Amino acid sequence: MRIIVVGAEGDVGRAVCKELGSRHELIRAGRSQGDVTVDIADPQSVAAMYARTGMVDAVVSTAGEVHFGALCEFTREAFMIGLRNKVMGQINLVLGGFDHVVEGGSFTLTSGVLDRDPIPMGAGAATANGALGGFVVGAAIEMPRRQRINVVSPGLLDVSVPRYGAWFPGHEPVAAGRVGRAFAKSVEGALTGKVIIVG
Repeated sequence: MRIIVVGAEGDVGRAVCKELGSRHELIRAGRSQGDVTVDIADPQSVAAMYARTGMVDAVVSTAGEVHFGALCEFTREAFMIGLRNKVMGQINLVLGGFDHVVEGGSFTLTSGVLDRDPIPMGAGAATANGALGGFVVGAAIEMPRRQRINVVSPGLLDVSVPRYGAWFPGHEPVAAGRVGRAFAKSVEGALTGKVIIVG
């Protein structure tokens, strides 16, 4: 398969590339580095990425920015960071990708643990994660040309603990390899409309 991995340089993206890279041709995409660059919040940038890559068998997105902060200090704009980037950014990849993914191909998005196991200052991330789950469930029944769509919802990766572990008190880290295999299940399997929980 030819697979675009958006966010390939992040912890989740690296886990995906390690799992899928030995079996498939990967096109690594990121905001500032990769085989192609893309700003997923900008539909024109997404269109330019697809124009460069040509037809692919699958699109995997592990990208998306959210704001963390105390709820009483959240503003509309703080919430919009996650909605514009993590939610609409990944949705842009789907809406812009219908004609660039082969018949029977797939999209796999990334949400996260915080809509089901919240932490303080994580309401923005929880909102984005829940929205992505709803989008995938609703979109799956309308995907064109037998295309599939799923979202992987991982807990805190073990490799991320040194940077983010203090934000997740009591959370059991998940092995990066398990997260990579969850993406393989989505890309190489037959599931559609599923929230694939790893945690």
